[in-house]
Amino acid sequence: MRLHDTIRTGTYAAETDGLRARLGRAIVPVACLSIMAYFAWHAVHGDNGLLRLVELREERAAMAAKVQSAKEIRARLERDVALLRPESLDPDLLDERARAALGFAHPDELTIFIDE
Repeated sequence: MRLHDTIRTGTYAAETDGLRARLGRAIVPVACLSIMAYFAWHAVHGDNGLLRLVELREERAAMAAKVQSAKEIRARLERDVALLRPESLDPDLLDERARAALGFAHPDELTIFIDE
């Protein structure tokens, strides 16, 4: 029997001592679980968490699609520029570009205007 048990008498003292002992033993595990829950939440929802990783992967895929589109446009433009060089001048392409830029047409051509 402990010293303070002799001072307190009755069943209430024994019940509160048991409750205190159980609460005292539960404080460390509850604190550890709380800390683990805090870090787990931030691992998922934080600035560098799993949800942000998913967002970054989606952004990366969108950027890769834009880069691919830009590469295709660049390749088409490089091909057009190569055809306009003096050593490989294509008369049809030159004629097409000149007419588009100047707005001219041959007298025997039929021009159809489309409203966009």
